[in-house]
Amino acid sequence: MPFARLSPLSVFTLASLLSAPVFADDVHVAVAANFTAPLQAIAAAFEQDTGHHVVASPGATGQLYAQINNGAPYEVFLSADDTTPAKLESEGATVKGSRFTYAIGTLALWSPKDGYVDNKGEVLKGNTYQHLAIANPKTAPYGLAATQVLDRLKLTQATQSKRVEGQNITQAFQFVQTGNAELGFVALSQVYKDGKITSGSAWQVPHTLYDPIRQDAVMLNKGKDNAAAKAFVEYLRGAKAAGVIRSYGYALPTNTL
Repeated sequence: MPFARLSPLSVFTLASLLSAPVFADDVHVAVAANFTAPLQAIAAAFEQDTGHHVVASPGATGQLYAQINNGAPYEVFLSADDTTPAKLESEGATVKGSRFTYAIGTLALWSPKDGYVDNKGEVLKGNTYQHLAIANPKTAPYGLAATQVLDRLKLTQATQSKRVEGQNITQAFQFVQTGNAELGFVALSQVYKDGKITSGSAWQVPHTLYDPIRQDAVMLNKGKDNAAAKAFVEYLRGAKAAGVIRSYGYALPTNTL
């Protein structure tokens, strides 16, 4: 009896079924606003490689913490600091042993205007701007870092009346991007890709001017029985994710790939 021939479409469908995980699922990820773009890239690769789907909810770290405490359905939390995940861990809200540093952030002073921000940040000391955007330092670690920079440069009082606060680093970036502020402190990842500033002009603020922005990830209790959540956390620690993270200007801990 002759073998039946499969159509190209049937072969493609069969191959897809064989390569896809038997039980693909969603993983709900609360992500600090500064890491939105890298997460999108990592999520696309993760979904292609595993079939699992990432449902991302970006926001300020403090706001996400409040949402988690109020019962939000997040299974993984990617914070913009290391203290908030540690606090959740101490409160019994996380899977034991799941916390790790996935990225170390860099603060940048940025303007969409070419040549406006010099490579030493001297523009901050001039009187050529009316508005300086920062994220809310009470809820956003990058906003806190911005205030530390101003303190250490002894510019806190001089810039007080010029500052406009965004709820998170995304809103601070949007203030500058739309021209509502001439310049602002943003996450380097928002204006950097593959070794260069993507638009305008920027000063990569020296790490000596602010406390390290160690960004920790942790699996929340809601994700402990979800295979997709476990797979995502493992993927985030892998080589593909590390390449994406570096490409957006983040550093990685020395014990990371």
